[in-house]
Amino acid sequence: RWLSVKRLMKEAAELCDPTEHYHAQPLEDNLFEWHFSVRGPPDSDFDGGVYHGRIVLPPEYPMKPPSIILLTPNGRFEVGKKICLSISGHHPETWQPSWSIRTALIAIIGFMPTKGEGAIGSLDYTPEERRSLAKKSQDFRCEACECSMRTALLPPSPDRDPRPEDSEAQELAQQISFKADSRQASESGGATSDPPAPGPAEGSSPGERDSSEDPLEDHEDQVDPPGGREGGERERERERERERERSSPPPGWSLNHKSF
Repeated sequence: RWLSVKRLMKEAAELCDPTEHYHAQPLEDNLFEWHFSVRGPPDSDFDGGVYHGRIVLPPEYPMKPPSIILLTPNGRFEVGKKICLSISGHHPETWQPSWSIRTALIAIIGFMPTKGEGAIGSLDYTPEERRSLAKKSQDFRCEACECSMRTALLPPSPDRDPRPEDSEAQELAQQISFKADSRQASESGGATSDPPAPGPAEGSSPGERDSSEDPLEDHEDQVDPPGGREGGERERERERERERERSSPPPGWSLNHKSF
């Protein structure tokens, strides 16, 4: 836990000053719960919106991923529910300890214009509904940290040319999505390579044993001659008697016998 505290204090110092795109800081009484604000990506249904949320970090951070919860209605993620991203607690298998809270903020911005496709905590509102929520988001004020969306971030730059942060958000979202899709494809491919285990024969009850399951029993039944097991014992006894007769020395033979 000490390593987690040291890491979080370093990140808090790096993110102490808001930018025009994002800002995040821990609560005064809990270093493992952060509140953040992100600006909606430009040229999207979220353009002009500022969205607030929580990041809850596990004691094992950065070895385990954080949980991300949006608090501002936005039409892309459910409010008050942990959202499912390949960088969040829903996918610890895709998390990398080198990622940080800043990485999560950039990923949220990059993921907002993507389709929800039924993921946990995702929504697929119409473009009109999302644009309306983007305008209303400016009036949101967090009761926990008393942060107002009108002053949470620096004013956006009047230059509408693509900024490095915008490109970084898009590339990171594509990279993380591709990583999750590749793992899913690998797991699904591995699952289909193993043939299914054979089940019980059709028409048989679960308590019955299929004769094909024990080839030794079938083999033993096949070697018994007609007459059943008793007949087989008599036949094997006669065979042993004939073997003793063949291996016995001829009459009159002894250890002192010599042939010239």
